[in-house]
Amino acid sequence: MILPLADYDFEFPEELIASVPAEPRDSSRLMVVNRRSGAWEHKIFRNLPEFLGPGDCLVLNKTKVFACRLSGKKSTGGKAELLLVKELEPGLWAALASGFKKGGALTFAGGMNATVEGLNEDGEYLVRFSSTDVMGYLEQNGLAPLPPYILKKKGGSDENDLQRYQTVYAREKGSIAAPTAGLHFTHDLLDRLKDRGVGIAELTLHVGRGTFRPIDAEDAAEHEMLPEWYRLSEDQAELIKNAKRVVSVGTTSTRTLETLAAKNGGLETGEGWTELYIRPGHVFKAVGGLITNFHLPKSTPLLLASAFLGRETLLSAYREAFARRYRLYSYGDAMLIL
Repeated sequence: MILPLADYDFEFPEELIASVPAEPRDSSRLMVVNRRSGAWEHKIFRNLPEFLGPGDCLVLNKTKVFACRLSGKKSTGGKAELLLVKELEPGLWAALASGFKKGGALTFAGGMNATVEGLNEDGEYLVRFSSTDVMGYLEQNGLAPLPPYILKKKGGSDENDLQRYQTVYAREKGSIAAPTAGLHFTHDLLDRLKDRGVGIAELTLHVGRGTFRPIDAEDAAEHEMLPEWYRLSEDQAELIKNAKRVVSVGTTSTRTLETLAAKNGGLETGEGWTELYIRPGHVFKAVGGLITNFHLPKSTPLLLASAFLGRETLLSAYREAFARRYRLYSYGDAMLIL
């Protein structure tokens, strides 16, 4: 099945890109879209309990973002900005950056130094640090890995970003980007959903570069996802199996559930790595509802949402959202597809 990437491109008002999150979290807007009719209605995220009830199970991704962005200096005096994406061995990390040269020396606050050892086959820089306890260093000196478009609009980051660019239920550290559909939840909203009889289940998928790596192929079907680590425990799987309708919070939860969904309608458990690329043509086996944000054009999350709702209906809903001045992307508003 050929998927022309141009079919998933669109114009949008750039001023709608949200550089700061809604406060409180559940005051963001919510577009509710019916999969069968294609009809939509406009709500506030705190209205979510109106659409869910007994027999529904929300599935949350409890991954926690770590402070994996560093700002330092090159030996030439220029700025050294890098995003650490994975530890390859103690002290050696793969990182996203630009303008580095093999053998280049980098210095960071607190006496941390590093050397650039070259590029790997995925175009990531290999950076060896002077200490093997890089995670400990990041806890004290790292910055929130906000998307570049937010950093550009904000003019940088501040001390509140790492807390706000995190779900209220985040517990397992390991992501380099937030599962942003979950940013709208508050503890009070989760309690209200439970009071309505909605089940709440949790899994983990550590968001890596694969989730936001751009699609380069003209035929989007040729794109390949990079592996991301997941875990689903048996007790949480039982909650999901017993639900009449599974409502996945975000594309990361969706990819994990669909990876684990067996052909016989069951749900496997355990941990592993998924490279599942959900795009139009995918037959959903586990997920019956989806909460998601408004995504970048030509992105894998957009294709996942298109697979779930249908391309024409989704893009029509996006045009309505633009006309209604919904806020876009990571810190933007949300969509509930049922």
